[in-house]
Order: sequence, then C-alpha cells, then structure tokens
Amino acid sequence: MTLDQKLQQLTGSTPEILPELPACYGARHVSGIKALAIPTFRITNGPVGVGQNDCISTSVKAAMDGGKEPVWRPYTDPTSAQATALPSAMAVAASFDPRVAAAFGGVIAREMNNLALHVFEAPGMNLARLPIGGRNFEYYGEDPYLAGTMAVAEIKAVQSKGLIGMAKHFVANEQETNRMTIQETVDEQTLRELYLIPFEMSVKDGHVAAIMCSYNFLNGLQACDNKPMLTQVLRDDWKFSGYVQSDFFAMKTTEASLAAGTDHEMPTPLHWTPVKIRAALKAGTITQTEIDTALERRYTQMFKAGIFDRPLVQTPIDFVTNGKIAREIGASGAVLLQNNGALPIAATAKTIVLVGKASQPYAQQAITGGSILGKWIGAGGGSSDVVPHYAVSPIEGLRGGLPESATVKLVLVDDDNATATIDGKSVPFDQALVIIAKADSIVIMAGTNSEEGADRATFATADGQKLAALASAGMSLDWYVAKPSKIATVNPADNQAKLSGTTAMIKAILSANSTTAAKMAQKTVLVLKDNASIAMDPALVGAQGPAILEVWFPGQEDGNITADLLLGKVNPSGRLPVTFPIAGKTFLDAVTAQQYPGVPSGSKQTVIYSEKLAIGYRWYDANVSGSCAVTAASNPCVAFPFGHGLSYSRFTATKPRLSPEAKSGGYRVSATVKNSSQNAGRQVMQVYLSLPPSADALGAPQPPKRLIGFQHIDLAPGASKAVEITIDPAGSNHPLSVWNAAIKAWVIPKGRFTVWAGNSASPGDLVKAGTFQR
Repeated sequence: MTLDQKLQQLTGSTPEILPELPACYGARHVSGIKALAIPTFRITNGPVGVGQNDCISTSVKAAMDGGKEPVWRPYTDPTSAQATALPSAMAVAASFDPRVAAAFGGVIAREMNNLALHVFEAPGMNLARLPIGGRNFEYYGEDPYLAGTMAVAEIKAVQSKGLIGMAKHFVANEQETNRMTIQETVDEQTLRELYLIPFEMSVKDGHVAAIMCSYNFLNGLQACDNKPMLTQVLRDDWKFSGYVQSDFFAMKTTEASLAAGTDHEMPTPLHWTPVKIRAALKAGTITQTEIDTALERRYTQMFKAGIFDRPLVQTPIDFVTNGKIAREIGASGAVLLQNNGALPIAATAKTIVLVGKASQPYAQQAITGGSILGKWIGAGGGSSDVVPHYAVSPIEGLRGGLPESATVKLVLVDDDNATATIDGKSVPFDQALVIIAKADSIVIMAGTNSEEGADRATFATADGQKLAALASAGMSLDWYVAKPSKIATVNPADNQAKLSGTTAMIKAILSANSTTAAKMAQKTVLVLKDNASIAMDPALVGAQGPAILEVWFPGQEDGNITADLLLGKVNPSGRLPVTFPIAGKTFLDAVTAQQYPGVPSGSKQTVIYSEKLAIGYRWYDANVSGSCAVTAASNPCVAFPFGHGLSYSRFTATKPRLSPEAKSGGYRVSATVKNSSQNAGRQVMQVYLSLPPSADALGAPQPPKRLIGFQHIDLAPGASKAVEITIDPAGSNHPLSVWNAAIKAWVIPKGRFTVWAGNSASPGDLVKAGTFQR
C-alpha cells in the first residue's frame, strides 16, 4: 500500500454515495480500494438493534451539497435503512438469561448481513452507577458480572455470523452530562473490580474483535489517548488482539491517540487527516510502523470475519420472524415487581381503561430510547435510534389480545390532573375518575425516557455544571423534558424540566371509590417503561399499591409485549438488573457535587468516583448513607432489590448446599427448585459471595456481597429440577479476588468466605449455602 492509501484507510470517509450500493448515501464507512481488493468497510450503530447505519436516502446528498442541512444529518436521518427495533439492552439484562442475549444478537447479526454491514458498535457495557444516566437503557445494569455475562453471549452471537462486535464505551463513561469534556477520576481498584470487569469478560470469554474508546477523560487522559488503558490493560494484561475505534468525534489528538493504541478514527478524518499525519511523520512523532500496526489490527479482524471474501449485496429482512423474536425478548425481560391481585387481567374483564399522561408517550405509542410524544420511532434519537418496519402501540396490543366483546378506553390526563381526554373527548379529571373506577381493569402506563447526550437531571444553566434540584429528581415518574438528549434547566427559554403529575394521578386513581367487586388496588396495574430504576413513592409499594410491571423500553413490539404479559399469555420471569429504591433514600439523595455532575476545574468538570466499590445494591447493602441499616428481612431504603422479580407461578427450593470441586479448585452451589403452582414458569437462582474481613485491608472497603453466579430454571406445573452453579476462582470476573493496587495484581484474600443463594439480593431472599476457607 502507498502512504496515501494507508492514510485513507485509517479513518472513516466523508459522506458519499457508495459505489457498490448506489442507492445508499453513506456516512459510516471506510471507502474501499478496488485496486487492492479492499472492500468498503461498513459500520452500524447499536446497541438495541441495527441503528442509524450506512445507508440513507440519496436525496439527502443534494440538500447537504447545497448547505441546506446540518453536517450531522447523515448520521441521524430517519431515512436510514429499516431494521427491527428491539427491546432495550436493560430489558435483555433483566432476563438474567444469556440465551436471550444470544437471541438478541442473532436478530442483529441476520439483519446486518441482510444490509451488507460489517461492524456492530455494541454491546454497551458501562454500569448504571447513576440511575439517571442518559444511556443506562443501552447497558446491562449495575452489576459487572451480569453485564459481562450478557455481553459475552451477545458478542458470540454477532461474531458467529461473520461480523465484528465492538464493546463500548471504554472506559468509565457513566454519565452523559458534558460527556465530551468530563474528567473522571477513578482509583485503580475500583476500575478493576467494577468498571473493567465487563470489558475483561468480553475480551477473554467473548473474544470481542473491537473496542470503542469513549468521550470522557480518565485519570487525566482522554479515553482515546489513554495508553494505560488501551495498551497496558487491554493488550498487555488481557492479550486483546483486536482493534480500537474512536467513538464518533471522540479523539482529541493526532500523535497521542495513535501511540496510546487507538487504531481507527470515526466518523471522518479530523485528527488523522493526511496533512496532520504527514506532518507528524516528518517531525518523527509518528512512525510508519505505528500506522501499519493500526491497519494490521483491523484488517486481521476483517479477514477473520470473512469480510474480504464476500460482496456487498443486500437482501430482504424477514421482519415477521425477527419481530416475533423481539416480542419474545421483551416478554423475557419484563419484571413483575408486585401483584396485589390485578394480574393477570381476568378473562372475564369486559371494560379496560388504559391511562396515561397527555404529555407523555408511554400509553400512546411504542417506546424506545429517546421516544418523544408524537415522534415516530427512528426519527433521529442517538445511537439506539432504529428505524422500524412497523410499531405496535399499547392500545393496539391490548385490543388485539382481547376478545371483541371487551372494550378498551384510552384516558389521557393533563400535567395538572385537572382535565382528561377519554377517547378524544375532554372531561374534568374528577369525572374521568368515576369512569375509571367503573372499569374491570385499569392499566396505567408511565416511565422515564432518556437518550444519549444528557442525563435525567435539572441544572441551573445549560452548561450542566450546577444542579438546580436534587440529583434524585430525575428518578421520579414526574420528571420529564421535551428534548431528552439536551441538558435540562429551570429556564423556560432552554430545555426546561417539567413535572407531569404522574404520581399524584396514580394516587388519585387508587383512592377512587371502586364500583366493581374489586378494590382499586386489586384491579389497577402500573406498567413502567423505564431507562433504568426509578425512586418509588412509598404509597405505591405494598398491599395498598397497584400491581407493578416493569417492561423497560419495549421497542417496536411494545403493545404486543405488554398485552401478552397483562393478559397472562406470557408468565413474567425477569429480574431487576438495577435496584429500585424508596424515594428520598437513594444514592442520588446522598451524592456530592464531586460525584455528580462534577466540580468545575478550569474549563472542564472533574468527577471523582469517591463511593469506590459501593454502587447499586452494594451501596444500599453497605449502608453508606447511614439510613439503610439492613435487617434480616430487608433494607429500609429499597423498594425492590436487585435480582427481584415475581411470577404468576409459585416456587419453593431446598436449602442450597455448597460443595468443593476437587479437580478445579472451585466450588458448586446446588439446590432443587419446585414449581408448586398450576402455571409453567421460570425461576432464577442467584449466588452471592461475602469476602472475609481481611479483604478490606487490601484496599477499599468491600461491599457486604457481590453477585458471582446465576441460572434460570424452566419448570412445568408441579415439576422439580436440580440446579447447580459453579464458582471458578480463575474466572474472568475474578469472583473470589480483590485488586491489590500496591502490587498491581488480583489477590484472593485469606479467611472465611460465605456463599449465599436465593432469588434476589435482599437479605430476606437469601439463604446461606455454606462457607469455605482460603
């Protein structure tokens, strides 16, 4: 290759009509070199389906050439090639089932091959450190082992079809506010034991072909310039043999990024332009060898995937089959949080009222990331924006699942809870309550939409430097904003944060006088469609509250997924991948400005992960705030714990037993689970580990327990099944180990380890399986 050819191949190309696919105006590719038989290398966004990809309408080109459209339009245009809008990654995580992640990856792989794409910029595996994080729905929750397990299954499914998976965003990219400039400070032990674990599992177990370096700065270095991460950890420690691509417009330097281990700049040449690279070569700050190495790393993965060997030919997508799988995935990830008798909806129900907010999309349209009222899925909304072939609204799903004799009314209530619209007719809210109370079943839909670019938080000004309200405000069902991708403020002239009055509406419905045999709480269902966890009002939790079903962002099959679960056609089996706290007692109620959104440092902000290992359920277990003293049964700060999920079935289990495995030096946890109901269902056995006290002496205080294993069990009515979960001390998640920063190595602390097994992280749901000494 000539130097000119090498430099052209180092970066994405400017938007152009693809020679091989003249119907595509593409903005996510590296142009091929026909003389060298190098194909055009095509990339698609993720991570909840084949998102904005390398094929929009050629009509956009003329508008771009005429300067009539913004430069970013080719990357977010709604004419992007259609694909299946899958449920969110958070929903996949909630399945606690790697088979679901594999099915998810399988749909994506088939559609990528249909569209002649090569690289899937996913899975996303940053952790839900902040429950209000704008991209939490793209990720796999708050636990690193769960995230890594699901990511590995997805990567294997994608790469088994001759494609390149790309684990992102590497690393410590847990907030969207000021994401391009935020300075993250994270100690080495916390990085190793939490935020690096999913990536390590993806490299060692999933053999992921590519990694995406993120926007943020970490410990003083921009992520794409971060040699300690990209070379020392990724390549030297983990033996990663793939290539590193920049997030779009993430790179800040020419020489430092190449020297650090970045191999590919996207989406266009900005820092690796021929002029800049040639100047650096002349100055001796870049070598030809570094350029060759970067290209060799990417070409190696392309050859392994067979990309050089197949032509760019597009074929039709089977939207029917893939839609069916999307429906199954969504149902698998739904979590039944509580049920006071309202679910499943009785087959004899004749009148069903679907209630939502007039200003919110949840009861009115299918929901995916960044969904805005009245805005069609795929109309431009960040990395997860998928343009679907069709979408099923909630009322369409309910009406399609019910007999023709049943009546479904749609009630939309204003933010002030003053008026309501019932099937298009406006009435006072009090009058609507009377109609709602007469219904056989009441389905309320609410949630927390979000999108990349901003978090669910209210700031004093649009610079996102100072919160104008508690950080936990964004965990409320009441908080919303017109543009979830833009920083929200108190200023009406900006993207003003608003309150929907959803919680008050739910309470008013529960307090109404039922005119049927069932009490209001016994016939009311709250369907949640969430980015991540929400802070629960205590009035909604317990016997006085409604049945609560969490379906996350269901994607294009929203209406069918929700109806299947509500009507009992599918038995809920999901488990929470994030903790649902009690309002006012959350991590974000105790967070400091240093932890979020950061403290101004010159022209940037610095965030310190000072909570160290205490995130998610670990923070609540450790009672960091002093308000969450754990009893033998529960935690007063937690409404629904990590790992929690109910079913229409009832399960019992024998006392779990811990036994050593002599050959491997590991351990086995076993129990027998029985379905004692008349409904076929799925239970998820979870295993947690408490480290010995000596672990604290090696660094930061260890949380009371960590998840180290889980397994689903499918059971017919009355059936029993033995389940075994193996603990491998040498596993890539380092289940027994602590990172000792002093010697820069994983160490198994000395002392007595305690193993717990059960069906959630709550103390009341766990039984001691046994202990062992190391």
